[in-house]
Amino acid sequence: MKISFHTDAFNTSFTDFQHCVDWAQANDVHWIECGLIDGVSWIHGLGYQPHVALYQDPLMLGRRMAAQGVRFSQVDAAFPLSGPDGPAYGLPYVLKTFPWAKLAGCGRIATTDGLHRPAGMTDEESMAMMRQQYRQIIEVAEAYEIIVNIEVHGYFTTKPDLLEQMLDFVDSPFLQLNFDTGNSFIAGQDPVAFCQRFKDRISHVHVKDVSESLAAIARGGQTGIALSHCSVGEGANAGNIRGCLEILRDTGYTGHLSIECEGQGGPLLEKSLHWLRQTLTELAIPEEK
Repeated sequence: MKISFHTDAFNTSFTDFQHCVDWAQANDVHWIECGLIDGVSWIHGLGYQPHVALYQDPLMLGRRMAAQGVRFSQVDAAFPLSGPDGPAYGLPYVLKTFPWAKLAGCGRIATTDGLHRPAGMTDEESMAMMRQQYRQIIEVAEAYEIIVNIEVHGYFTTKPDLLEQMLDFVDSPFLQLNFDTGNSFIAGQDPVAFCQRFKDRISHVHVKDVSESLAAIARGGQTGIALSHCSVGEGANAGNIRGCLEILRDTGYTGHLSIECEGQGGPLLEKSLHWLRQTLTELAIPEEK
């Protein structure tokens, strides 16, 4: 399996994307995931945000990353598609991401739903609206040969029965799942059972732990975690992560394991990386670099 990390680990460090690439190189990590920004903002322009904007040249960026031995595991275009703003903002955002990702050498794009049930809409209305959007998205995905992952992150995607319906919106190998160990856990699901159910649809994994204190007050009441303030392996979800890795190993999964945590400028991310590498060794899972 391939180890990656999401650059949101450096959100609170107010640093730029290049810093994340440098961190990856220094820690022998060869894959990286980031959010894409559609437009400009002062905080990004001044170098205080560790994500990438669509106005940045993807071909040149990809070449600079390759020179440091780093590539994209996935880019994040996860504006919620489940609410009224989905067709107006989320759909164009995802569609604009395809040519950028193709030139950057990235083969996966993350999408998702919103954290809550959309106000003024029934579940059936929202599902029907998302179905139409994903049909448009996958038509383009097939042309670019880029996998679109539905991330476990919101009101619909943390409910296995609804998620299964979403993965069947389009019969295409380019519609897959980004499984998230932390979001499934905080939503009150059993991450191991969740992983087992969808093991054949998983194309990318977010490895995220949850602190004991957060789990005690929020589990079952939230559907996603913006940023986990807990290194992987030190929280209430560590055993579940190990169980999921065993399932993925036995399924033959060789894809990316993208670490998500609040890195505190690096230390928590380094601890997470150490735990994940040690666990892969214990489970006889080779790390592909």
